[in-house]
Amino acid sequence: MGKDDFRAQVQQVFENLKSAVEAAGGDFNSVVKLNYFCAESVDPSQITVVREIRDKYVNTSNPPVSTFVVVKRLVRPELLIEVEAVAVVKK
Repeated sequence: MGKDDFRAQVQQVFENLKSAVEAAGGDFNSVVKLNYFCAESVDPSQITVVREIRDKYVNTSNPPVSTFVVVKRLVRPELLIEVEAVAVVKK
């Protein structure tokens, strides 16, 4: 999705996370931690895109804690970002 398009990849990541959390019976309010892994090839000025898109999904007054790590590359060279989410879903 979005080869060489950081914004498109971030948008798709959050859509995928939303679908996964909803499939487990939760929503984005269930997400308590986000871990970002960003390829070093991404221009640092583009990092603000992550917060811009994230803020469309999370409660901005009480966002999940997060860690942002820049890595050499991801498993597939066309990927620019990977996000791991931890959610607490009550059944």
